[in-house]
Amino acid sequence: MAHIVLINPRFEASYWGLEHALPLFDAKANLPVACLPLLAALTPSEHRVTLIDENVEEIDYDLCARADIVGVTGMIVQRFRMKEILTELKHRSCFVVVGGPWITVQEDYFGDLVDVAFIGEAEATWPCFLAEWAEGRHASRYEQADRTDMTTVPIPRFDLLKMDDYAVGSIQFSRGCPFTCEFCDIIVVFGRKPRIKTSSQVLAEMEALLATGMDTAFIVDDNLIGNKKAIKEVLRDVIAWQARHNYPMTFVTEASIDLADDGELMQMMVDANIRVVFIGIETPNEAALRETKKLQNVRKGMSMLEKVHTIQRAGIEVWCGMILGFDSDDATIFDAQRAFIKEARIVNAMVGMLSAIPKTPLHARLAKEGRLDPSDKQPYGTNVIPLQLSREELRDGYLSVMGDLHEPKAFFDRLDALYLDERIEPERTRLLHLRQHPLQLVRLNAMWVFEAFGIFMRLMRRVPEPELRRVYRQRLWAMLKRRRSPVVMQIYAIKCAMHYHAYTMIRQMRSGQIVNSF
Repeated sequence: MAHIVLINPRFEASYWGLEHALPLFDAKANLPVACLPLLAALTPSEHRVTLIDENVEEIDYDLCARADIVGVTGMIVQRFRMKEILTELKHRSCFVVVGGPWITVQEDYFGDLVDVAFIGEAEATWPCFLAEWAEGRHASRYEQADRTDMTTVPIPRFDLLKMDDYAVGSIQFSRGCPFTCEFCDIIVVFGRKPRIKTSSQVLAEMEALLATGMDTAFIVDDNLIGNKKAIKEVLRDVIAWQARHNYPMTFVTEASIDLADDGELMQMMVDANIRVVFIGIETPNEAALRETKKLQNVRKGMSMLEKVHTIQRAGIEVWCGMILGFDSDDATIFDAQRAFIKEARIVNAMVGMLSAIPKTPLHARLAKEGRLDPSDKQPYGTNVIPLQLSREELRDGYLSVMGDLHEPKAFFDRLDALYLDERIEPERTRLLHLRQHPLQLVRLNAMWVFEAFGIFMRLMRRVPEPELRRVYRQRLWAMLKRRRSPVVMQIYAIKCAMHYHAYTMIRQMRSGQIVNSF
């Protein structure tokens, strides 16, 4: 029997980390990473597993020193903290194994701080390693020969996490994406063939998450609709489960923009109670989309703007990722990004500078062209040397775009355009269903109002800027005069908190406290 400690390092402040908003939600972290509870579920029952997410609790290094195996995972944005943790663990003579996205694309990054490395997925290699370790033998590197068969993946051990400390839960339906975006490491780590869990697995995972008290979950698939035919079969069963249980769960997910081409799929996502979809729009510059092989965004038919509006009118809010610094980007791209996001009525837009992740086609191409900055800590926020902009122009333009998008008037004007002018209907199917169960409908509406009031009161107590507090009061009051909807009231309160987070981060970036956290 081994005692195994698995660690997820803390993230640096980031757009989606919501660090400045978390106290307003009475949470310590946004959501749990999926890998910790999944690795625990993959561990044979004779071993004891302790999960430590540094985003909600301190690392107990004395406990790690007593453990037989200490595992550390992490993404590219966690690499500096990973190195600090690994250095401390080695100082304490811990036996250390490392896996996750970053070591998968940069295997030599941690050097001799790692005893065993896991490259790529680990559903087969983790149990194999544990069996070999128990026999007194093991390799120093494990990599699966084949992609994981998702129909064999167990239910994550959510019970080993401190779920009360998270704002929302996380759940996974599938892995992989069929597209060929040059800058994306998803197809490197998970491949281009979408692999999907069975409906019974998905429903069991939902029930396990709900049992922890978590009724909102982010579906962490990088493209939920990578296999449209297969996901429709699962969504049908999710819809039936929601109806049987009177819609206890709300979801957020990620999908490609070709969602707008499939009316049936959009309706099914609404019926499954998916409130928000994150879409990688990247840029309104069609030449850049073609250069980076994001061809799904330039297919004939509707424009990207029309597709975003189509998804919104179906009742799903669109969040997006945008990128600055493609080869065909010149100084006009900054205004083009501002204009597109405004016209698209996208409230939450994560804008970043193009970065080249190791093992991606973009990284290989730019390395060949001599356009990569080899520095680990980037003074300009990206390792890419742009073609038509100086590095200073790109950095300053990026900060200007982010600042303008999150000026209170610009941010809330987009919010009003979506919910008050267009009057999209969030959670429409859930509310229609609950009309047949009036007591539950009353309880749900009361919960939304209570949550909105709680967030609002924390905003008024904890936001130090009087002008921001005034804006939040005015916008919430204006919303209530035009649309007395409990769910929209809750959304507006959440948006105020999200705005405060982004607004605060951008000020810190402009003052030099952070270089690039998007």
